[in-house]
Amino acid sequence: MKIIAIDLNREAYEIGLPVIRGAGFESKIDFIESEALPVLDQLLEDPGNENEFDFAFIDADKINYWNYHERLMKLVKVSGIVVYDNTLWGGTLSMPEECTPKEMKEGRKRTLDLNKLLAADPRVQISLAPLGDGITICRRIHCIYY
Repeated sequence: MKIIAIDLNREAYEIGLPVIRGAGFESKIDFIESEALPVLDQLLEDPGNENEFDFAFIDADKINYWNYHERLMKLVKVSGIVVYDNTLWGGTLSMPEECTPKEMKEGRKRTLDLNKLLAADPRVQISLAPLGDGITICRRIHCIYY
């Protein structure tokens, strides 16, 4: 088992490091301090990485969620899981747009667009769980295109 963790800020990883060490997992985690898209692109340069990952968790810049998704559909194996965080966007998806606070409107629109794209994507089965700010769990399925 190997874990690749990508984040712009190493501080969050460092906070959890005592627990990671205590569990004996430090040697299994490759922490990469970077934006995620370039790292995903680099992983895709090696054909050996395609269909090799079991799980991905995305809690990053919402503007790129679909870009992450497209790359992860090449990296995550069939029956693998991809989880997106914050897919209820502070509960604003369940309220009329006119009731959404101004500072949340753009994020609401982007999240709504992502949820529609995920629901229509024949490569995944999805389940949106109302935990915290919402998580969408995608199970990659084999899809034949006609």
